[in-house]
Amino acid sequence: MSSLFFCAKKSERGSDVQLRMRRQEKEMMSKMALPVIAVVGRPNVGKSTLFNKLIGKRLSIVEDTPGVTRDRIYAKGEWRNRAFMLIDTGGIETVTDDPILKQMRRQAELAIERADVIILVTDVHCGVTADDSAVASMLQKSGKPIALAVNQCDSIGEPPMELYEFYNLGLGDPIPISAAHGHGTGDLLDAVYALLPSEEALEEEEDAIHVAIIGKPNVGKSSLVNRISGEERVIVSQVARTTRDAIDTTVVNAHGKFVFIDTAGIRKKSRVTERIEHYSVLRAYMAVDRADVCLILIDAAEGFTEQDAKVAGYAHEQGKASIIVVNKWDLIEKDSNTMKSYKEKLRLDFSFMSYVPFLFISAKTGQRVDQLFEKIQEVYVQNAMRISTGMLNDVLAYATTRVQPPSDKGRHLKIYYMTQASVKPPTFVVFVNRADLFHFSYQRYIENQIRATFGLTGTPVRFVVCERARDEK
Repeated sequence: MSSLFFCAKKSERGSDVQLRMRRQEKEMMSKMALPVIAVVGRPNVGKSTLFNKLIGKRLSIVEDTPGVTRDRIYAKGEWRNRAFMLIDTGGIETVTDDPILKQMRRQAELAIERADVIILVTDVHCGVTADDSAVASMLQKSGKPIALAVNQCDSIGEPPMELYEFYNLGLGDPIPISAAHGHGTGDLLDAVYALLPSEEALEEEEDAIHVAIIGKPNVGKSSLVNRISGEERVIVSQVARTTRDAIDTTVVNAHGKFVFIDTAGIRKKSRVTERIEHYSVLRAYMAVDRADVCLILIDAAEGFTEQDAKVAGYAHEQGKASIIVVNKWDLIEKDSNTMKSYKEKLRLDFSFMSYVPFLFISAKTGQRVDQLFEKIQEVYVQNAMRISTGMLNDVLAYATTRVQPPSDKGRHLKIYYMTQASVKPPTFVVFVNRADLFHFSYQRYIENQIRATFGLTGTPVRFVVCERARDEK
């Protein structure tokens, strides 16, 4: 199904509309390989606050509750004309029996392995704790360059005397900062800048397809990311709402380069009670906004729900290429017609997204997971397809000859011509004599003719209807 828009009534040419629409088009930008900086430390020392301050926006969740940040959060930053990738991590608990905290530590260790430079965050009010010493020892064994940040130094002027205690960690000069107010963050970035690898040592990166994995809580989003990446990239737990942030995982294989974004489960607003979960749902929607393709995960055992429609509807409204992925297919008892009947039911449930393809997988066993890459490539290309004006008007001429445009009380709809204004999603400008006669049903007919000719699988399309002035010849 497409979206329908109306432009100003008087228009001499389609070129003006095209220029206006192209300003909204999202262009793919080439990316350079960036040095990676990991922000680590024990829980509740202000890592996420510092992370947000360094990147200049509120991306990582900040709460007074320890353990809010659980996975690795990535974001770009820049200092002295040098771009870098910053990673926020969960607090490192050196001794714990809690399975979630153990996995949080593993996530931090993976970030340390990937990092070129590490920022260790401590708290001046607490002094050097046993956990600080244990984390510092772990970082020294990694052999990575380390910048020691001592947070909560909120006063301007001479640093507090307590700062000098942090020399005991053996990591060089401690840098006093206030993550909340931004004091000292420039000195910290200067220290990090001096530790970054040279630009010549970094290779160029090719463009990647960004894929957001969205759906209700506990449908297997994190399990799918781990299966795709071949590592324990995100925390997987039977407890719903384990994932709270949108996590990026880069995968390079024979099909190309992909960035998979694992997101928190999106629940009904009436059920979003925790403040932390509110931020998580918001970030899930933000992940859709920056994605090229959305994988809409459904639990095969539970089947279609109203919330699945809302999640898919948001991706549709944003004009994203989409694939309906039915997970946990291994749990379904099957016969020769099971998949066919299940797919027919889903087509009725997702009638508002008749263009979307379906794929039945099992993240647990890996069944058909490899087919995802080919499908992602296909819908990505379709979402970015550009069709020449001549070919469009050939289809339009055939369609209007086959089914005459509607009329009302002696007034007849005339469609002069059609042109494509932008991609992602494909957006077509249609010039008519009377916009009020271009009914939704006829618009859908034209859309179906375009899809029958050019495919456009997995992508919504949009129409902008422009009415020529009544006195214009």
